[in-house]
Amino acid sequence: ETPVLFKQELQNEEAKEGKQVKLTCELSKPGTPVRWMKGDTVLCASEKYEFKQHGTVAELIIRDVQSVDA
Repeated sequence: ETPVLFKQELQNEEAKEGKQVKLTCELSKPGTPVRWMKGDTVLCASEKYEFKQHGTVAELIIRDVQSVDA
């Protein structure tokens, strides 16, 4: 089985505190499970974090961005 690769890697994004930001990456294989992490911590869906996946594109939306989210 061929390994899953990033077709488009995660890019740095800027957002104002209190706003939301969307981080996007594209994978080489559709439907591949994605685990979003900050450092060693796995992020879980919540009021702050929303995950979306459409085919090969995975998105993380961070709401109410604060400086600790950098």
